[in-house]
Amino acid sequence: MNTPHVVVVMGVAGTGKTTIGPLLAERLGVPYAEGDDFHPPANIAKMSAGTPLDDGDRWPWLDAIGAWAHSRAGLGGVVSSSALKRSYRDRLRASGPGVIFVHLTGDRSLIEERMAKRKGHFMPTALLDSQFATLQPLQADEAGIAVDVAGTPEEIADRACEALAAYDRGRAEAS
Repeated sequence: MNTPHVVVVMGVAGTGKTTIGPLLAERLGVPYAEGDDFHPPANIAKMSAGTPLDDGDRWPWLDAIGAWAHSRAGLGGVVSSSALKRSYRDRLRASGPGVIFVHLTGDRSLIEERMAKRKGHFMPTALLDSQFATLQPLQADEAGIAVDVAGTPEEIADRACEALAAYDRGRAEAS
């Protein structure tokens, strides 16, 4: 499967963006960019200390991701970003028109369990509640799909590919 889309894999911490993103990129035949790599050191220090980022912290990070998405327009790519608020997704769309969001969703207890097992990640489980409090799920007018994170990474990536293909078919039939 190949796609000219830039896909933003989004969701709260612990949903598997960093695991699913590369698998999805491989299946789509496009490059992957890790959203965490776009954070300035001050953001990582703040999160490592257990302090949630505010919008002022996020704008430069989102702009950097948006610039990457813009550079991949028409070529395709997959990038991870929590993109929890509509305003964050709007900012990404403004930089990278045509991006499609894959919202990784799931049961809070499953996500917390997976977060607790992670090694070497700067995001502590203590921030999970703030992530869910901030989350604004995709709206009907936003280009994107929701994919449940139950199952293995391979199963999740397969469901995401199937849902993206169905999304593309639906758009083709509508035009």
